[in-house]
Order: sequence, then C-alpha cells, then structure tokens
Amino acid sequence: MLINRFKFPESSILMLTGYHISHSDLSPTRGSIFSEEEIDPYRIPTKHNIRMAMFWLVQGCQPGDSLVFHYSGHGSQQRNYTGDEIDGFDETLCPLDFETQGMIVDNEINATIVRPLPTGVKLHAIIDACHSGTVLDLPYLCRMDRSGRYAWEDHRPRTGTWKGTTGGEAISFSGCDDDQTSADTAALSKVTSTGAMTFAFIQAIEKGQGNTYGSILNAMRSTIRKTDGDLAAGGGVVTTLLTMLLTGGSAGGLSQEPQLSANEPFDVYAKPFSL
Repeated sequence: MLINRFKFPESSILMLTGYHISHSDLSPTRGSIFSEEEIDPYRIPTKHNIRMAMFWLVQGCQPGDSLVFHYSGHGSQQRNYTGDEIDGFDETLCPLDFETQGMIVDNEINATIVRPLPTGVKLHAIIDACHSGTVLDLPYLCRMDRSGRYAWEDHRPRTGTWKGTTGGEAISFSGCDDDQTSADTAALSKVTSTGAMTFAFIQAIEKGQGNTYGSILNAMRSTIRKTDGDLAAGGGVVTTLLTMLLTGGSAGGLSQEPQLSANEPFDVYAKPFSL
C-alpha cells in the first residue's frame, strides 16, 4: 500500500521480519532440490534491531518528510511507578527476544520517534498489537463512541513530563484500547490469518473511506464489529498464547476497538488524511 498507493520509494522502507527468501540448489549428484533458510541478523525483530530501526526512521528527517512506523506483533503492559500513566500501566511492545532482553516500553518509543520530530515532519504510526491504545505515549487520545461522536482525552502526565514533539506532527492508529487485546483472524481476508486492525486499516483506504481521520477510524471499527459475530461463533479468531499468559486473557470474540491518538487535538472529520 505504501509503495503502490502512496508512492513511497521501496528503498525507503526497512522491514524486520526475520528471514530472507529461501534459496534452492539443484544437486548434480543427487538430482534433487533442497533449500536452506538464510537469516539476516539485522532483519530479525529483536529488541536491539527494533530500537535501531526506530532511530533510523527519524534520523536526519527534514521538513516535508513523511514517516510511517508499522508494528504488527505482541504487545503487553507493565506497572508504572512514576505517575506518568493515568491507568497506572506502561504499554509495551514485545520483541522476539523479550524473555531475555525485556520489552520496549512506551516511554522509550515516545522519546525515540515522537519527541525528536521537528517542525514540518509528520509521523503516522499503525500499531497492531494488544494493549496498544497509548503505546506511543502521545498527549491526547480520541475517545469515540459507536455513533461517531468523539472527545479528546488529555493524557499528559501529571508529572509534567513532555510527551509531544519538537514542532512536528505525530498521529497513531492502534489496534485496541489499553485494556483490550488485538486478534489475528482469517475471517476478514478469507485467505490467510491477518492482523484484524491492519486489514481494516488497509481496507478503509482501498475502499475510499480514508478521506479524514474520523472516517478511517469509523470504517475500521465498523469492519471489526461486523466481523465480531462470526468470530465469536468460531470464525477463526486467534488469541495469542503470549497475551493469555501475560494478562490472564482467554479466547473469544473480537472485542477490540481501534484507537486514534495524537500530539495535538484536531477535528477528526475536517482534517484530511494523508501520508
């Protein structure tokens, strides 16, 4: 979508997915084809590599630049003891090696890709993970009801810690609220298991429902609500084992509501969406 619809150069996109394409070799002695997995150590989503990729994203950005940070994976929460979080929890991303290296906390994400943004630079984050509502620690959360009415909640820390940008713009679409989980399911694409939020976001853009931020958010929520009944009836929800272990959750329907947060409040139905 970034390349075809929004004309991002392919060379400007860094993906951490883990594996190169397997290569095959026809052995003249055996007459058979065998393949061998090749792993690029810099493309594995470890904590170190994700950190380096976030630094890479914002390094040297100039006015007029458009940055996109997309994360599809595991998310969690951990107790916050500094008073920065309204609900008392930090939101986290879980890299491949989180069991040994630890999780990436929202404070670090904010400090790395939000606060350095200079005037004239915009960042869009698409975060498809459990407990991801405020995972960029942005100062304002758009609280929207099912009729589409909304109000911006002030999430600026009582401690006075600055969570905004250095003049740039940061907007995040996330898969669910901080106390919810995000699912993978085959019920949306009908072909393969996908992150429900990522699929709903792309579908909103492709169907021409991406004129404003409000129209995208409503379209995403509508897609997921329509699918919820099928999932609850056994349509293919996959509640991650990791989330169940970390939060005590259980499998069920797709009870997630995509969220929108930003460094500054704006009229979600008047502001045009653009990458």
